[in-house]
Amino acid sequence: MQSSHMPLWAWGFLHFAVALGATWLLRRYALHRRLVDLPGERRSHTVATPRGGGMAIVLAMLAGLAWLQLQLPAWRLPILGFMAGLSAVAAVGWWDDHRPLSARLRLLVHALASLWLGWLIWDCTHRIDIAIGAAAMAVVLVNVWNFMDGINGLATTQALIAATGYALVLPATAALPAWALAAACLGFLPFNFPRARIFLGDGGSGALGYLLAGLLGLAWASGGRSPWLLLLPPSAFLVDAGFTLAARMLSRQRWWEPHAQHVYQALSRKWRGHAQVTLAYACFSAVAVVLFLWLQDALPRWGAIVSVCWLVAASALWLSLRKGLRAH
Repeated sequence: MQSSHMPLWAWGFLHFAVALGATWLLRRYALHRRLVDLPGERRSHTVATPRGGGMAIVLAMLAGLAWLQLQLPAWRLPILGFMAGLSAVAAVGWWDDHRPLSARLRLLVHALASLWLGWLIWDCTHRIDIAIGAAAMAVVLVNVWNFMDGINGLATTQALIAATGYALVLPATAALPAWALAAACLGFLPFNFPRARIFLGDGGSGALGYLLAGLLGLAWASGGRSPWLLLLPPSAFLVDAGFTLAARMLSRQRWWEPHAQHVYQALSRKWRGHAQVTLAYACFSAVAVVLFLWLQDALPRWGAIVSVCWLVAASALWLSLRKGLRAH
């Protein structure tokens, strides 16, 4: 990619400012339309709270990508294509925030947008392995971020940390979308942490997952990294969501419905607050990102081995926490 013509600080500040202002407007809109999440046994909050604020991050990212495709004519079509996939994921979530849709319809849109992302990557790289891997991760991350968006600040801080990790290993111009996502998350965060005045909503949480899948695919295509290594930044969410989903499937529960069985939800009940849990997950992911950065110069084989060991250790920690929380 050729370089763009905006200082990095200005690029980040603009995304921060757009997300901050749009979140304020979306909160007013949600209150006016009475788009609120009510407390319940399947939820981790105790106060009725507006939803849909994550669309501010989507708007900031779409604006930044629109500018970027003008600066990078050679990459115009892939960027516009990615914007279309992101818009589809965000739109079906935004619709669901207003009027609940069937899980099958949402999953169909997610699958089509993910296949589209895979095709875009194949068209740019002609690497079928990266295309299939990115498409699969898009389906996974869109739904993981939706499942894990249950307490104040958690989904946003995890996206911010993962985006920063990818930004630090991507070439300068290719890193711009990652820095944009991190800055947009920072703009939304004051409205969501430590006290939530608005939630991401399905549109925002799904969009974060799709954006991270795009960054993962970009990082995979830009260097000879092991795909296992690229799983380190979002590993906290992958482990908690993956094992919880598997446990619900094995016990024949309706896994697609809202619930409060994730470890982060159990911890928030035990600790009687959201902030401590969000910060604990942030610390875990920060360590994962440091390990991710440290392994950049390692041979792909060693990157894969260490990454798998990290995921196994994270899984053991999840199992230990789940067992201990059940005992109480």
